[in-house]
Amino acid sequence: MKLVVAIVHNEDAGALVDALLAREYRATRLHSSGGFLKQSNTTVMVGVDDEQVDLVLGLVNETCHPRTQIVNPMPPIMEPGEFFMPYPLEVEVGGATVFVLPVERFERL
Repeated sequence: MKLVVAIVHNEDAGALVDALLAREYRATRLHSSGGFLKQSNTTVMVGVDDEQVDLVLGLVNETCHPRTQIVNPMPPIMEPGEFFMPYPLEVEVGGATVFVLPVERFERL
């Protein structure tokens, strides 16, 4: 048995959970934040048998897509009288970061 932990963009989380539920996988959805942009994202946890891991990873790959986003970086601390206007940056967001962990014991109560 494995625990699949997928950290995905909020825009992709609904489609991922719907795809998992349509195939009768039970999933737990947690709101989380972090990363470079400190934006909110979603952590989806799914417990599956070893032979189902690739199927779940396929669903994550199908539903979670990277995209580009324009961000304005925070200006550094400046001295009085200095003027600094940061240029917007184009960064890639989305996709998924997935961890597959072994499960020693599983119980549904």
